[in-house]
Amino acid sequence: MSTDLAAKLKTYRLSEEEYNLMKQLLGREPKLVEWPLFSALWSEHCSYKSSKIHLRKFSYRNANTPDMDGENAGVVDLGQGERVAFKMESHNHPSFIEPVQGAATGVGGILRDIFTMGARPIMNANYLCFGELNAPRMKYLMNGVVKGISSYGNCVGVPTVTGQTNLHPRYNKNILVNALNVGYFAPEQKMALSKAKGEKNLVVYVGAKTGRDGVHGASMASASFDDDSDSKKPNVQIGDPFYEKLLIEACLEVLEKDYVVAMQDMGAAGLTSSSFEMASKGQVGLVIDLKKVPLRDSTMTAEDILLSESQERMLLICEPKNFEKLQATFKKWSLDAAILGEVQKDRKVKLMWGGEVLTEIDPDLIVEHAPQYKRPYSKWHYPNRVTKLNAPTANYQKLIEKLQKEMKLNSQKWIHNQYDQRVGARTAMDCSSSVAFARLDHTGRGLGLGVGCRPEVMLMDAEVGAFDAIYYPSLQMALKGAKPLAATDCLNFGNPQRPEIMSEFVASVEAIAKASVELDAPVISGNVSFYNETLGENIISTPAVGVVGLRDSVEEIIPDQFTQAHDHIFMVKLPWVESNIYADNFTGKKTEFTLNDTIKVADFIKICTSLDKSIKLEGLKVSSIKAVGLGGIGLTCLKMCTDQIGFDLSYDLALDAPEAAFKDHFYSFLIATGENAEKFEKFLKQHFEKCPVEIKKVGETRLNEIKFTNQLSMDLTDFRKTYQTGL
Repeated sequence: MSTDLAAKLKTYRLSEEEYNLMKQLLGREPKLVEWPLFSALWSEHCSYKSSKIHLRKFSYRNANTPDMDGENAGVVDLGQGERVAFKMESHNHPSFIEPVQGAATGVGGILRDIFTMGARPIMNANYLCFGELNAPRMKYLMNGVVKGISSYGNCVGVPTVTGQTNLHPRYNKNILVNALNVGYFAPEQKMALSKAKGEKNLVVYVGAKTGRDGVHGASMASASFDDDSDSKKPNVQIGDPFYEKLLIEACLEVLEKDYVVAMQDMGAAGLTSSSFEMASKGQVGLVIDLKKVPLRDSTMTAEDILLSESQERMLLICEPKNFEKLQATFKKWSLDAAILGEVQKDRKVKLMWGGEVLTEIDPDLIVEHAPQYKRPYSKWHYPNRVTKLNAPTANYQKLIEKLQKEMKLNSQKWIHNQYDQRVGARTAMDCSSSVAFARLDHTGRGLGLGVGCRPEVMLMDAEVGAFDAIYYPSLQMALKGAKPLAATDCLNFGNPQRPEIMSEFVASVEAIAKASVELDAPVISGNVSFYNETLGENIISTPAVGVVGLRDSVEEIIPDQFTQAHDHIFMVKLPWVESNIYADNFTGKKTEFTLNDTIKVADFIKICTSLDKSIKLEGLKVSSIKAVGLGGIGLTCLKMCTDQIGFDLSYDLALDAPEAAFKDHFYSFLIATGENAEKFEKFLKQHFEKCPVEIKKVGETRLNEIKFTNQLSMDLTDFRKTYQTGL
């Protein structure tokens, strides 16, 4: 291999095999401008070359989810004319390099994926993983990420209503920043697609001007980190939420006025991905003059323009007769609208530099013929399975203190208070609840949104952890009376060239696919983020999942927190998996389990969905309800406390030792009521008669008291002070 070729392969992050495939497809040596085209669209981030064969295992459709055929986001038909589009994406690599702009542009990018389809963004969510707070740069990273998310979402006017923040040493060198957005289609509102069509139709650039920020961003996000990660800062995009707000309104207006034939945001790989993907989807060609692209820097080369990931930009196709009206609309919103070229019947993308032809290439060669790798992996086995759990030897007082010190048992109010959770006046339940709800404009029904994936469970068992990533948020949603309808995912993994990482990836995909079918909640959109690795050290495999659901209204949603003293606390428990993730020295071993017809988590969740209606039909009063989290009913009760209301588990559990209170149950929930205990227990047994659950009273709520056993109690005021202010 020549020195010149080796240098090019390193610059464009292509292998020698991929270079040979380029030559084979082109039938010649690639031209200078073609190297960046293949580099960007054949990157892991854009082509999914290590994951595509496994992603086909997902069920993408049911009666409520129309086939979007590779569009920017999935769509769910809610009935009564209402639909939503939603998607989750990663911005891990940029956020680790420059946390404020990395996280901010992650929010901006996911917003564009939604309104490019014609939906108005109404709910933001996030899934975040950080390392230990005393790790190098970690406080800086956490502060920066939260600032980036809040500043962008708050300024653009879309509420951030829910999220999950995890801390674990395995994220010390690679943090995770996943952004999710839900957009709303009112009845009769038009949906935009991204397929270019119509010979002689115009290719129109709209939005902010193009700069050098984000050049080679897609290929940077497809590589591992080393000691020189600071040098990648120019690859991080810079966002302007005020421009994004203008862009949202302008795009929705031109769509409503029917000025647009097709639309695509310039996300990863910028103009390259949007133009080639639009042409390939529509099986047409495009003629584009790169000299006509509005620039912030007049010295930019053709390669810079093609690969820039400058934010707040879109590529539209419109009929010539509508251009002046479209341009006037964007001018009203103080945005550029420039003609770059036109659609042609011949299926070639012709890139021009004024009068010079840089390349003329079939878009399918890059979009449809990207390499697909069958990375080696092993059939999943269960490394931490045991037939019986040992009684943990934890000192539970010290365990609680340890969890508080590690921020696993602390309020995340410091984070959530930086988000505007109510802008837009749709939010009915926000970050204070395990599931967020927005009031739908047309019908007033409640749209639920939850996120899941518990890294400690993934460490215990990647298959169980992936099941849990969709089951747990679905259970949380069901307990609020909302039926889970569909899911999106963000599959964050390490280096796919390592068989043990690929084995966890495949096991996770297959588990989420199976669970989504059982729940009848298809995975309709998503993202894969590989190479979350620094100097050979990988993150915990983390398949984050977002779930949307629907309930009849946003009235009388039962809260998570205890609301009054002297209520009975009941536990409803499914005998599926038990573990001692926190209590057993953090080893996370689990007991033997089988997935069979008699113990199906999906059936349990479906029955839980109707519990809310059943309670109302019986005229019962329930004051709080919450899924049991890691650390068992003990830690869950601590999270349900308020400044005045605690609990007492000592009489009903009748424990000599408190380990039963801290054992993990997959799956169970706590429900508090002031009704007669015997009457309420009978009601629960009738409701769950078709599901093999254990139902028992485990305690009572108390005023100004926390008591696990006669030997273990805590001062409520002291606990709440640490809980609220620790982070």
